[in-house]
Amino acid sequence: MAQQSTETDWVSRFADEVIAEAERRAPGKPVVVASGLSPSGPIHLGNLREVMTPHLVADEIRRRGHACIHVLSWDDYDRYRKVPAGIDPSWAEHIGKPLTAVPAPPGSPYGSWAEHFKAAMEESLAELGIEYRGISQTEQYTSGAYREQVLHAMKHRGDIDAVLDRYRTKDKATGKPKKQQKPVDEAELEAAEGSGAASEDDGSAGRAGYYPYKPYCTVCNKDLTTVTGYDDETTDLSYECTACGHSETVALREFDHGKLVWKVDWPMRWAYEGVVFEPSGVDHSSPGSSFVVGGQIVREVFGADQPIGPMYAFVGISGMAKMSSSKGGVPTPGDALKIMEAPLLRWLYARRRPNQSFKIAFDQEIQRLYDEWDKLAAKVADGSAQPADAAAYKRAIGTAAGELPVTPRPLPYRTLASVMDITAGHDEQTLRILSELDPDNPVRSLDEARPRLDKAEYWITTQVPTDQRTIVRDEPDKELLGSLDEEGRTSLRLLLDGLDEHWSLDGLTTLVYGVPKIQAGLDPDAKPTPELKVAQRAFFALLYNLLVGRDTGPRLPTLLLAVGADRGRRLLGG
Repeated sequence: MAQQSTETDWVSRFADEVIAEAERRAPGKPVVVASGLSPSGPIHLGNLREVMTPHLVADEIRRRGHACIHVLSWDDYDRYRKVPAGIDPSWAEHIGKPLTAVPAPPGSPYGSWAEHFKAAMEESLAELGIEYRGISQTEQYTSGAYREQVLHAMKHRGDIDAVLDRYRTKDKATGKPKKQQKPVDEAELEAAEGSGAASEDDGSAGRAGYYPYKPYCTVCNKDLTTVTGYDDETTDLSYECTACGHSETVALREFDHGKLVWKVDWPMRWAYEGVVFEPSGVDHSSPGSSFVVGGQIVREVFGADQPIGPMYAFVGISGMAKMSSSKGGVPTPGDALKIMEAPLLRWLYARRRPNQSFKIAFDQEIQRLYDEWDKLAAKVADGSAQPADAAAYKRAIGTAAGELPVTPRPLPYRTLASVMDITAGHDEQTLRILSELDPDNPVRSLDEARPRLDKAEYWITTQVPTDQRTIVRDEPDKELLGSLDEEGRTSLRLLLDGLDEHWSLDGLTTLVYGVPKIQAGLDPDAKPTPELKVAQRAFFALLYNLLVGRDTGPRLPTLLLAVGADRGRRLLGG
């Protein structure tokens, strides 16, 4: 068996706890960690934390030589709650049906609403290298897999009701608000979409008593039903449907067209699967929420232990220009993977403790993020990275099953983005520029720079507004050139005279920063003074205006390489 990890990161610490707890509960059996996702709409980057947190812990457990199963429950038997923005309002007729019984959004190739949103997430999870055992809750309930658990819950409905009553916001007898807790925040429920908590429903305590089970009507297939009676001996269950008026009595020991309410369903599954570790979102962890109540129900009703696991914090977004693929502008893992490589996205989740919030960049910040990632890679390679940083990097680039695909020649993302901006994706021109970045070690094929190159191109074309795109001048700005004073003309001459000798990314960087230094009588290696910085900014603005017609643009060395020596000379008056 592998040695226990000595890395000082949060994943290792949770793995220590989970392995010890699993041995206490079920010695010698595979460790079970769990996630839950509801395909009620686009499954966003906040929901990805629901999967990534247990994945990283499970992967560490596997690296140590322990068998570990990551169960991912697809809550596709949840009710369809609302019609999202941008969908035909006629879909409102399906509200109350299981997600697997609702038609997919218009134009989708999938057979149901649930399949449509599940497929996109499955594709992203595969790209991220996440190994899991997917469980469809529709299949579990309709196959009768949970039949004994349902009957057990109905038999112990009084016990469940007593637990829930400790947290209800209104007194059952009087209907008046209780003072012991605040109601569940609707905004928190909205944020929880896709997390497995499509509703905080705990069942109804109506005139016929409390029932933790809700049938889907066998006529209209909606859950707008009320249980009116139940016989523990015969398991005869009577219900009425307020949607279509249908009423009937069924034998629950044979009836598989309904499900336990969420606050009972979740703890039932913990017991059924033997879950040792599962994180929960902030929306689940307030007093009276499903994780808190579920911990008591799983012990008092199902005779099992609640999973250990952290509360995970919010994942924000930095910039979302033109995010049209996700209705409502909430970006998904698939959206992120179009602009960043899988290891980078994994790293964002691995380097932060679950209770720390963070942002995922869709704006210019992504360039700085990639610079940080590349610096970390260099530190890991030379052994200078801090242990926790090195551990997060290792978890990002691969799993216990092997390393994820990487870009063979990871050129700076900001450089690739600038090149793709200027060339508008023209392969021959792109290769010409990339081959000139480092003449001593030229890029010989665009495949060397992929997939990073493709991610940078997608970012430029979808996230950078048109008015910020770089369009190189067709003709020299003769008016500007003619208006230059002697200092301006000298600066251009110094630049043009040095182009051939400095025609590489590093060389041009030295040249464009060095021209103002030489004009000031300083050594090209001199450290910049405040006065020199002013002169450099003025010189850079002049070059940008002559090349692209505005004061700013991509980094000048990259821009000059992209424009090319001959065209650059012409535009700069050479």
